[in-house]
Amino acid sequence: MDGRAIFDLSGKVALVTAGGHGLGREYCVAMAQFGADVVLNDIREDLARETAELVRQCGRRACVVAGDVSLLDAVNTMVRRALEEFGTIDILFCNAGIMNDLVPLHELAVESWNHVVATNLTSTFLCMRAVLPIMLKKRSGSIIVTSSVSGFRAIATPEVAHCYGATKAGMISLMKHAAVAYAKHGIRVNAIAPGLHDTKPVGWKLTEEDARRLNDAIIPIIPMGRFAQPCEIKGLAVFLASEASSYVTGQVFVSDGGASA
Repeated sequence: MDGRAIFDLSGKVALVTAGGHGLGREYCVAMAQFGADVVLNDIREDLARETAELVRQCGRRACVVAGDVSLLDAVNTMVRRALEEFGTIDILFCNAGIMNDLVPLHELAVESWNHVVATNLTSTFLCMRAVLPIMLKKRSGSIIVTSSVSGFRAIATPEVAHCYGATKAGMISLMKHAAVAYAKHGIRVNAIAPGLHDTKPVGWKLTEEDARRLNDAIIPIIPMGRFAQPCEIKGLAVFLASEASSYVTGQVFVSDGGASA
């Protein structure tokens, strides 16, 4: 297989949660650009349909399944629709995630904590649980988890990410355990850990003052001196989804401009 062919996703089906915006949209378009059909989920159907049109402009098929993937019934419906439409799932991006309220930990409402844990961590478990049996039958598959650099380090404004960071750390742990458990079945499980990209996570209510504090705290520790553009995640996504990473599992790939170096 030549150097270009190992990135070819023709004939593959990718399922992307929270694919209607931000990094999820970039994942969907990247999969389509390299030949995959895409099942894209988002809690907002209007955004998902916008992404679906971008996939179709790449000459690939798209199936939209709106729903909240922190809920078991929604996940089961999503996977069932994927099988009805395409017959299989080869690639799973566990990408759904929200930010906690921007308050100190001792002021964070329990309801907010539970909502973030359900959306970020529980959804990852539910999606893996639903898709793994499909991949086990084929003895192949790639699962990619969108974690975060806040999953393994704190930043200078800790109220930004205490709950968020805890869930992202949990996702890394879940990914590693799954990678070890399913490696002998031909299933690879890896994580992308982005730093801050120039996109707002759902639920992240930034005031002008919040944005200023975040910039003041984080930009100085990024050697590249800037936040990433969303499209700069595409290369990692294609690498992990394709045969280019056929001997890679259980790893966290950091994209943060050198901040964690």
